Amino acid sequence: QVQLVESGGGLVQPGGSLRLSCAASGIRFSFYNMGWFRQAPWKQRELVEAITSAGSTNYADSGKVRFTISRDNAKNTVYLQMNSLKPEDTDVYYCNADLRVPGRGGHWGQGTQVTVSS
Repeated sequence: QVQLVESGGGLVQPGGSLRLSCAASGIRFSFYNMGWFRQAPWKQRELVEAITSAGSTNYADSGKVRFTISRDNAKNTVYLQMNSLKPEDTDVYYCNADLRVPGRGGHWGQGTQVTVSS
């Protein structure tokens, strides 16, 4: 049974940091491309960052350098380090594991809430 379990979300003040974790089980984790996505109510889920099975990342938006994705294949875990958080970063964050393109299918976690507020 495949499971992706996110953790690390919570309430943080503007300018603060959080590190999200997504622990995977039931898959050959090192084979999978991983992605972090965010979704607000009534909006489509959107990609935050992705990392390939080989560990390559591609920051498509220069503004997203506040967020850094990484993975530890020995722990079957992918991380999202979130710095300089802003209120507009408030969302539910999900991780995805896919053998091809993250987000187009594959496996999803249940999500973790991130709230940035003073």
